[in-house]
Amino acid sequence: MGYPGKNHKSYQTPKRPFEKTRIEDETRLVIEYGLRNKREVWKAQSHLRKYRKAARELLALMSSTTNQTVFEAKKSELISHMQRAGLLGPDADIDNVLALKTPAQLERRLQTLVYRKGLARSPKQARQLVTHGHIAIGGRRVTIPGYHVTRGEETTISYAGKSPFVDAAHAERTRITKPTGAGVN
Repeated sequence: MGYPGKNHKSYQTPKRPFEKTRIEDETRLVIEYGLRNKREVWKAQSHLRKYRKAARELLALMSSTTNQTVFEAKKSELISHMQRAGLLGPDADIDNVLALKTPAQLERRLQTLVYRKGLARSPKQARQLVTHGHIAIGGRRVTIPGYHVTRGEETTISYAGKSPFVDAAHAERTRITKPTGAGVN
């Protein structure tokens, strides 16, 4: 066992580093979600991989054991955890867990939700606002763009208390909320 205070890699690199379709898909995700690099895509994939592994283990448990109550308890625990995290809807099942894709995980990042709520003009600007401390969740400043926002926290995302963006007359804020016409950027 290693030193407990040391950070460890939270992702796995691809087995085939030069696969053209995978590289194109990852590049599209990096651009669409305003990510810093492909490592963030790999982290999201690894996170979902853990959930899918747990679902497969549950299915194996269901087929091997005769105790249905244990299976149902573990299944409901996994699904309720993923519903609280915002990855699954209200009437989800094990098949929904196995069908999850990387964009579902990337949609739960603070950076993406700041952009989707209209607090920033682009995903890159949303990342900058989060990193510079202009965004708060429930009144607490969060400076991690990859912070995983739960369903309960989603409604409490706003500008931080001491941020200049709190003022509705802020020049950048008027650009964000101004509706754009056809062909005007």
